[in-house]
Amino acid sequence: MSSRPRHTPLGTAALVAGLSLLLGPLVPVAAVAAPDGSGVVIAEAYLKGGSANAPFNRKFVELYNPTSASVSLAGWSLQYRSATGSGAFSASALAGTVPAEGHFLVAIPGNGATGAELPTPDATASLNPSGTTGTVVLSDQAEPLTLAPGSVTAGTAGVVDLLGYGASNTFETTVAPVTGANGVPNSLARAGGADTDVNSADFSTQTTVTPQNSGGTGTEPGPDPEPQPEPTPEADVTVAQIQGVTDTSPLVGRTVTTRGVVTATYPTGGLNGYVIQTPGTGGALDLSTHLASDALFVYSASTASSVAVGDYVEVDGTVTEFFGLTQITVTGASSLRALDATGVVAPQAATVGLPATDAQRETLESMLVLPQGGFTVADTYTTNQYGEVKLASGDRPLIQPTEVARPGSVEFAAVVADNAARAVTLDDGATTNFFTAANQSIPVPYLSNEDPVTVGASVAFTEPVVFDYRNSAWKYQPTVRITGDTAYGDLPVTFEDVRTDAPLEVGGDVRLASFNVLNYFTTTGDSLEGCTYYTDRAGVPVTVDGGCDARGAANAASLERQQVKIVTAINALGADVVSLEEIENSARFGEDRDSALATLVGALNAAAGSQVWDYARSPEALPANEDVIRLAFIYKKAVVEPVGGSTILTGSAAFSNARQPLAQAFRPVGGDAGSTILAIANHFKSKGSGSGPDADLGDGQGGSNASRVNQANALVAFAAEREAAVGTDKVFLLGDFNAYSQEDPIEVLRAAGYVDLGSSETDEYSYVFSGLSGSLDHVLASPAAAEAVTGVDIWNINAGESVGLEYSRFNYNVEQLYQPDQFRSSDHDPVVVGVSLLADEVDPVPPVTEPVPPVTDPGTTPGDDADPTVPGAPGEVSPGATAPTADGSLAFTGSAPVAGWLALALVLMAMGGTVLVVRRRASRVG
Repeated sequence: MSSRPRHTPLGTAALVAGLSLLLGPLVPVAAVAAPDGSGVVIAEAYLKGGSANAPFNRKFVELYNPTSASVSLAGWSLQYRSATGSGAFSASALAGTVPAEGHFLVAIPGNGATGAELPTPDATASLNPSGTTGTVVLSDQAEPLTLAPGSVTAGTAGVVDLLGYGASNTFETTVAPVTGANGVPNSLARAGGADTDVNSADFSTQTTVTPQNSGGTGTEPGPDPEPQPEPTPEADVTVAQIQGVTDTSPLVGRTVTTRGVVTATYPTGGLNGYVIQTPGTGGALDLSTHLASDALFVYSASTASSVAVGDYVEVDGTVTEFFGLTQITVTGASSLRALDATGVVAPQAATVGLPATDAQRETLESMLVLPQGGFTVADTYTTNQYGEVKLASGDRPLIQPTEVARPGSVEFAAVVADNAARAVTLDDGATTNFFTAANQSIPVPYLSNEDPVTVGASVAFTEPVVFDYRNSAWKYQPTVRITGDTAYGDLPVTFEDVRTDAPLEVGGDVRLASFNVLNYFTTTGDSLEGCTYYTDRAGVPVTVDGGCDARGAANAASLERQQVKIVTAINALGADVVSLEEIENSARFGEDRDSALATLVGALNAAAGSQVWDYARSPEALPANEDVIRLAFIYKKAVVEPVGGSTILTGSAAFSNARQPLAQAFRPVGGDAGSTILAIANHFKSKGSGSGPDADLGDGQGGSNASRVNQANALVAFAAEREAAVGTDKVFLLGDFNAYSQEDPIEVLRAAGYVDLGSSETDEYSYVFSGLSGSLDHVLASPAAAEAVTGVDIWNINAGESVGLEYSRFNYNVEQLYQPDQFRSSDHDPVVVGVSLLADEVDPVPPVTEPVPPVTDPGTTPGDDADPTVPGAPGEVSPGATAPTADGSLAFTGSAPVAGWLALALVLMAMGGTVLVVRRRASRVG
């Protein structure tokens, strides 16, 4: 793009200035795209300076002015942002003048001291750009820019020229590819100053780096230099001698010769190398006596395509440590020699489990292994971006320490240590970032709807892999690069399918659930001013990124994709009362507060084929200040009915930074006062921020823990007040408490007598964060309510599924992962609880010998004629329900079915029989 100002002759400039004074600022002045060669451009970017093999010890960005007049850089800046950044750029001011049809050299500190001095630079910039991936901007303003990730269009204010390179998320049309890591000397150069606003077309890799300053001093592109002789090896050593017995090679920096059998090759995908292993090594190893690895990664972009698995080769190269991985760098074909493999015993895959310590893992670095023992999927969050799946050795995922242990306890420390001992990553043999435009046409590996990869699923290794160390993590690499085009049968692993079409049977005559609906907003971003967006690979907005109050879908098409997933999940949930978190508060957009809620209920009924669902109307008394998201209740009209209206906690300082709790009483249709329950929906303050008393204390509970503790105490008081008002001791607290099961807020609720059903009745979890599983979502029951519980299940349909399946990642990759089903309908899993509220009749003792006339009055089903898409009056009471009296007590208003059962019971007792009331508790399966 070169969105840059044209050079204006002095006379014209004076005229424009005069007109500006007379006419005023009629329109804002913005940089103008000039792909016709009428403005300054970035001509060459050399960002690997000072690295191994570097020709120059500093980095540089060279500017070029193709016009016939000089251009002043006063007030301009050079700016940089990392490849994954979305905030403000780092800016460094420029000064000086780019001569007409001339160059301007901006020097930048290098990565090291390797290489010659640059020609005298015209300016220096205090930036630290990556050599392989990032975004560089030439700006006509000094202030740091903040650009939305994606393609930056012509005319963007402040942008004169922009270069997105490597795997950057910000670029002109498409990102410019980079060849090799920092140790591969080359630059990105623009051909002849041409600017088509397409980074990938305008810039190409130039192996001869050509810095040029404004005085014309520098190097002009010319023929390739004469080949330099390869470094002379200092020693002939074994791979084990290179690896040594610690995490650092004793031969770092030395040029050596070694040999081995090729066990893996990665000529494409960014690893740019291959692995060699000493013949005859591996197999059944005893890690107590196996002290040094027998394999080595060979970093060599120039020779990686020249070898194949099974070749026996000899290499010369320099030993280096690449962020903890011992490797040898081979710079050219003359340093690679094929050897006669006759009689050579191929290395065998080491049949070992995952070592628990780094010291033992070092002894296997880069070796071929066939992992033994069980493995479990621990995290899939980064799979759709980096093609990796995080695993845990053993039969369970990695666990949030505060899910099972109190913060700071000995048990907490033991969980932390256990997670470290069991964590490992299954990678794809590449460094590909599938979010960048250049890579979105490559099918992402491992993920599919036919063979799902889900947290908690068992993993079996069917083929050997390479035990690798990258990105500060131990990894299992396939022996060749894999993508989404790789057949499932050709992967080195198989995954258990743990998906279910419905939750486990929880019993009871009423089922409660909590469901976080992932910022369900019917007010889409395109209906508001100022919204910015996350976009798909075609640049089409998918979800709101910021700039406005909407938090969900960008447009109607995206909302429909979100809604069908939520509707499918809730209708399959089997629940009769569902608390909803993260649903739009439509009052914030000038509509009825229940508008979005009514829309969702209408969609649920349309999918169900009848008026199955209704919702609890908003009360008249509302908090003075509410979030853009709120809490809500929906319920099945044929199963339960609301008792009185809903109530929101108002006037509580504890909830000034969170969603105020919502209370609603329900009873089974036909039930009496004794079958009434009180349900209270919750959504406490999140963990991601906090200062002062709310600062993250580093104890595993995250930020704003003090606020959540205050909210828990306020909830206890609110629940007690509503319990007394409703006249029931069966109270359920549901929702997203943003606290794991052993954290302070949940302890406050336990101390008040509530039972956390999820942690006490299941071995499942509702959330996955940073590869650790735990439950932020809870259903807590008062003692009387707990006695009525028949079963509990956490339905794992969301948290363990890849975010790539979510509506928000629609069309992010050529492999379309989104499906209109329940999987990844949210990022939280719903919790389902069965409750027995109606007395179950059994055969009397002794049995009745005379027939009893049946009670035939069926009564009236409340809500049959209600239209749930029309918000109703708060506090409506259906026939057969319980209404509060003037003094706040409960008055029974009639229920024919219960009256019939009561009459039957009286007849039986008059005849000398016995009525036995029992409660059945459903035991969980599996």
